[in-house]
Amino acid sequence: MDPRALTFEAPAKGTGPETAIGLYVHIPFCETKCPYCDFNTYAGIEPLIPEYVLALRKELRIWGSLLGRPTVGTVFLGGGTPSYLPAEALESVVGTMRDAFELLPDAEVTMEANPDDCSPAKLADARGAGLNRISIGVQSLDDRLLKSLGRRHDAAQAVSAARTARSAGFKNVNLDLMFGLPDQSLAHWEDSLAGVMELAPDHVSLYALTLEPNTPLAAWVKAGKVADPDPDLAADMYEHAEDVMASAGFRHYEISNWARPGFESRHNLVYWTNGPYLGVGPGAHSHLRATRFANLKSPREYIRRMREIALTPILSRRERGDFLPAQTWGIGSHDPVERNEEGDFLLSPTSEIAPSRAPSPGGRGGRGGGDVADPALRQAQGASPARTFLSPTWESNEERGVTPPATAFMAQAGIVESAERVSPAQEMSETMMMGLRLDTGISARAFQARFGRTLDEAFGDIIAGLVDLELLARDPSGIRLTRRGRLLGNEVFSRFVGVPGAA
Repeated sequence: MDPRALTFEAPAKGTGPETAIGLYVHIPFCETKCPYCDFNTYAGIEPLIPEYVLALRKELRIWGSLLGRPTVGTVFLGGGTPSYLPAEALESVVGTMRDAFELLPDAEVTMEANPDDCSPAKLADARGAGLNRISIGVQSLDDRLLKSLGRRHDAAQAVSAARTARSAGFKNVNLDLMFGLPDQSLAHWEDSLAGVMELAPDHVSLYALTLEPNTPLAAWVKAGKVADPDPDLAADMYEHAEDVMASAGFRHYEISNWARPGFESRHNLVYWTNGPYLGVGPGAHSHLRATRFANLKSPREYIRRMREIALTPILSRRERGDFLPAQTWGIGSHDPVERNEEGDFLLSPTSEIAPSRAPSPGGRGGRGGGDVADPALRQAQGASPARTFLSPTWESNEERGVTPPATAFMAQAGIVESAERVSPAQEMSETMMMGLRLDTGISARAFQARFGRTLDEAFGDIIAGLVDLELLARDPSGIRLTRRGRLLGNEVFSRFVGVPGAA
């Protein structure tokens, strides 16, 4: 799809969570690239950092202006390794973000971090810049396994990083672990998990290793240089983790994520419950209403193209009212992250969810650290009518209300490089795939309110078959994965792909 022909609605001006969007900020730099990682990250391009920061700040200002300075409820600085940035660069990015967008007073602002970047001074600077949540890529507390993963820290540094984060004033700390690694025994896993729990984190993300194509690790396994991970052993590790985390009082609120009550990742819940989301930086994905779009991937080319954009005319155009924000995102008048009386998360009746690429129970192709979902999953959709962006500068009378000038501008500038419309049939299937990742599953009421069809009308035979296989549990309120279903999540999700009944 030509990204210059995108259609979506602008955010409403407002100060409440019902009008807030999520913001993802991509930092593509790594000191070294891990052999299992297939993310859009790069090692050895540190000389680009100063120009990259300027380009990123410029993109933030452009989107903030063109979207009418929308309200932001959550921010996630991911990568790559955001903690690798110099403190002054990180502070300038966060400062520009606050100038360009209206952050909620209680906005969750997360930074991914590698343990060896977590010096007291750097984390104090991060807190001073306004970051209030940190996600540390521990991955393992076994030095031999860390070395085999190409990690640049050791177990002692990981432990120190978690403690330093507390000392720096972070009251919301996530620790990331990987399991199902080559040559990792159950005893290794038990020790790492026990060690992490001793650090008293607020949130824990546990990911099974995924052998991503075209990565060094996948090539080593294929060549027989590294042992192929054992999926049965990985399942045992996952079940052990479920028991340990439950005993510690953590809620298993998503397939790969556990949290102390009240510390669930609000940014990730934007994805899983279909809140509006914007991504900035090379390779960053956005999903606004029923359209996904993505920036070009090359950091060098991103810098070059951003350099060519004249910022002053854009801001002037905004000031004279050429870009008119719509009245609503169309997500309803309530917070898209609903809870029932028991505190369970509910899918918004007006939400829309993208498909999951992640393998069950939550595979990890790799990143420096953190619990963020695949950027390609992030999107937003609303059912309520609203005005689109209108601009006499960009649209003829016939096109008025069809092409949003904000995204059209970024596409013509070569920043937004690809786009995809999501069909109604996709929306229905993707709602099932993403919503079932949450412990609350799919609400029968919300599904029918949104699609005008019951779960049985859309997927009755599939649901019945999965219940018979003990992969889904069902009650009058809806459906959800069983404990066995969480282990075999991909098997469940695949049943809803391309289902004729969803059309």
